[in-house]
Parts: sequence; C-alpha cells; structure tokens
Amino acid sequence: MKEKDINIEEGDSLQQEQEAQPEVENNAETEEVSTAEAKAEPSPEEQAEAQIAELKDKYLRSVAEFDNYRKRTLKERAELILNGGEKVLTAILPVVDDMERAIDNGAKTDDPQVLREGMELIYHKLMKVLESQGVSLIDTNDADFDTDIHEAVAMVPGMGDEKKGKVIDCLQKGYKLNDKVIRHAKVAVGQ
Repeated sequence: MKEKDINIEEGDSLQQEQEAQPEVENNAETEEVSTAEAKAEPSPEEQAEAQIAELKDKYLRSVAEFDNYRKRTLKERAELILNGGEKVLTAILPVVDDMERAIDNGAKTDDPQVLREGMELIYHKLMKVLESQGVSLIDTNDADFDTDIHEAVAMVPGMGDEKKGKVIDCLQKGYKLNDKVIRHAKVAVGQ
C-alpha cells in the first residue's frame, strides 16, 4: 500500500502543483495589469505634482516676460524723453538757416521793404513747419470768449450787447498742439 499511497500522494502533489501554478500565473497577470494601469494612469499625487510644476513654470515665465517688458518700456520712455524733440528741432533747423542768411544779407541792403519781405517768408515757413508738427493757431477773430482756450487780460466796457462776452482784441496769440492748448490766447473781452 505504500506504493499506492505514494502514487496517490504524488498525484495529489502534482495536482496541487498544477493548481498552484495557475494561481501564480494569475497573480503575475494581475500584477502586470496593475503595473500597466499604474504606468498608464499616474496616481493623483503624481498628477497634482506634475500640474504644480507646470503651473510654476508658466508663472515664472510670465513673471520674467513681464519684467523684461517693464524694463524695455522704461528704456523706451527714457529715450523718448531725451530725444523726443529731435523731430521738431530737425524740422526747425532750415528756418534757422534762413534767419542766418537774412541777417547776413540785411547788413548788405538799406531797403527796409526787402528785409520785411524776407522776414515774412521766414515767418510763413516757420508756421508751416509748426503746422506739420501739429501746432495750430487759436482763432480769436469774432469768437465767443471761451475759458478753455482764452485768457481774459482786460474787460472792455460799453461795447454794446452784440460784443458782450465776445473777444474784442487779441493781445497774444494762443496755440494748440493736437487739440491740446499749449498757450492760451490773451484777449480783451467785451463787457
């Protein structure tokens, strides 16, 4: 009986081994699936850390970009302040040249009419240059008094009702630069 018992025991052990092997294989398959799932889908902590790292990187880049923008605009503003008048001055230089020529030629002539004509030409040229730069003259002829563009330096009584509140005389011309008053016109107003 010993042989049968051994055979039975061997058979049982083989059967037990066969039954045990699939369990090992099933465990290995389960571990592989779990590992594959873990690799495909990171844990919530890992996802959160990755998102934090990405947001931190975006934030640092944005801060650096804004800092560079701020420095660039400060530099451009400083350059505009230093060289802002360059365009206007370059436009006025030909008028200065004309004035120098008029002064040199004024010593050579005794005719006041020639000097007057030269001065008028230079004045008109200067006014054209100023107009090209956005400077315009404030009109005061028969205008209503407006505190935004006029400065009353005198009140003239007894001018009648039609002249009341109107500009009577312009004592100093006023100018605008692109619709902004840079010098108010000094006027006498009817009372």
